[in-house]
Amino acid sequence: MLKTDSVFMSEAIKEAVKAFDADEVPVGAVIVHKGRIIARAHNQIRLLKDPTAHAEMIALTQASAHLASERLLNTTLYSTVEPCAMCAGAMVLARIKRLVYGARDPKTGAAGSVMNIVNNRRLNHRISVAEGVLATESSALLKEFFALKRRGL
Repeated sequence: MLKTDSVFMSEAIKEAVKAFDADEVPVGAVIVHKGRIIARAHNQIRLLKDPTAHAEMIALTQASAHLASERLLNTTLYSTVEPCAMCAGAMVLARIKRLVYGARDPKTGAAGSVMNIVNNRRLNHRISVAEGVLATESSALLKEFFALKRRGL
């Protein structure tokens, strides 16, 4: 883990709070290039009525526009939750160098929990992974969100 990981993960958590406030599953993501945030996003699936509008996917699109390239070489993606198969696959295609995430996802995680797309030897690119950065904070948001949903709020 790098010293700056918690700083950038805090920014991803701010994005997750925006999702929470918008009644979206609270996932946030930021992408960093050369020590600067070049993309930030949160889940917008319900707002956009788009199953692909995950925080990571939106951030990938923003970062690609910022760098004017489909290749996000030498970038780090920070996500509050372990990415799903769709997001992990997109990160491999974008050539993200490093993934840092907070909470593990034992149901759909694709960076080691359920499957490991980001480090699959059959694929042409692998991503360095650091997990558990501010996991308690990331997990607490998810637990609170789903507890409210179970109570019908």
